Amino acid sequence: QVQLVESGGGLVQPGGSLRLSCTASGLTLENYAIAWFRQAPGKEREGVSCISSRDDSTYNTGSVKGRFTVSRDNAKNAVILQMNNLKPEDTAVYYCARDRYVRSICVVPLDPGDVRAWGHGTQVTVSS
Repeated sequence: QVQLVESGGGLVQPGGSLRLSCTASGLTLENYAIAWFRQAPGKEREGVSCISSRDDSTYNTGSVKGRFTVSRDNAKNAVILQMNNLKPEDTAVYYCARDRYVRSICVVPLDPGDVRAWGHGTQVTVSS
């Protein structure tokens, strides 16, 4: 089975940065729209960012616009989420995922119910 694997999380102070990576075995991520979701304590899972595979266009939810950047590193078969100017409210487990039905386009708003499968995620903690 294909499994997406998230990495790069950790503890960072407010205003700091983290770089998350999404990789997969048995799947060429370049061919798929990849979305990032997060789930904070006591909150529902929410869509954060997405990158298409048709033209590499991107989407970011309003709360992260100007701070997060999603991109591809195809040489490493990876999708990157660069998170800058992190805030305590960004604290969450972050997941990357494919859509169950749409291969190449980011369907927005990002819906956790449309995710094909979940990995273990990577913990991001923003605290002073």
